[in-house]
Parts: sequence; structure tokens; C-alpha cells
Amino acid sequence: FCPGCRALQPPGPRPDLFRLMDCDRSFRIDAQQLQRRFRSLQRVLHPDRFGQRPLKEQYYSEQHSSLINKAYQTLLNPLSRGLYLLELNGVEPAQETDSDADSVFLMEIMEINEKLADSKNENILEEIETLIKAKQEELTKEVTAAFERDDLQEAKKLLAKMKYFANLEDKLKNKKIPS
Repeated sequence: FCPGCRALQPPGPRPDLFRLMDCDRSFRIDAQQLQRRFRSLQRVLHPDRFGQRPLKEQYYSEQHSSLINKAYQTLLNPLSRGLYLLELNGVEPAQETDSDADSVFLMEIMEINEKLADSKNENILEEIETLIKAKQEELTKEVTAAFERDDLQEAKKLLAKMKYFANLEDKLKNKKIPS
């Protein structure tokens, strides 16, 4: 807001999502604090509050609201938060074509994929879901430790593995939705 006239101003060109959400620039975040900040910003900047304001301010409000949603979703999810931290530190995320993923890990992913493709059984799907959740929690702990040691290359490798499990989770969700 303009300090003089209190008119809403446009968001900056590349805002720091951590600063916007009043969080430390760290992989470890307080999800409840993040949610409180999200709600308080949306209370002030949501487009519904700007219906009677000039069109320019209505537009800025939409931009701010969209940015706040993006910041919240990015920082809440460990995978996107880690990838964003890498980006802020100038580290390119691993690409699917990077061949540094170890063969044992890739075999594990292939086996889970095959189980997922073949299975129509609810019990097996629940087993796979439990396995995926456990792997994601384990990887999240390892990524946290890597960022805290400032080992960005290790964090990058672990986040690439997290991406595989996120893809498996999406496939599992699609499988569970009755067609």
C-alpha cells in the first residue's frame, strides 16, 4: 500500500516467497505460522475486498492474491519448497535425463510402478501408499539435513528422488479415483 494515499501497489517483479510469507529462508518451516500468515494476507488483499476500489487496485489485488496462493503452496510442500530453495541459491534442479540416480533406486521405482500398473486390489494400493509416504518422510528428513549442512548438491539429488515419489503418488491417486 502507498504510505501516503493507502492505494494498493503492484507486487514486485520477483518477490522472495519466504519474505512474503514472513518465514526464515530455510527448508524447515513452521506450517502453522505459514498458514496464519497466508490467512492474514488474504484477509487484507483478497479481491473480494477491492470490489469498490478503482480497476487498477482490483487488478493489483488479484495479482497479490495469486502470488500469496503460489507462495503458500510452494512453501507448504517439501518438494516445491526444496526446489525453490535450490533456485534461490542458483542451483539448477536435477533433470529426469540426469543419469546420476543410482540403479538400485531406479529399480525400486520401476518395481513400485509395475505393482501400481498391475494392481486393482485395494490392499495392495494401500500398501503402496504407505510405502510412498514412508519414503517421502525419510527423504524429507534427509533433505532437511542436507540443507542444514548447506550441502546443496546432496539436496538436489534427494529432491530428484522426491520427485519420483511425487509422480508415483500422483499415479496412485489417479488409480484410486473410480473412472
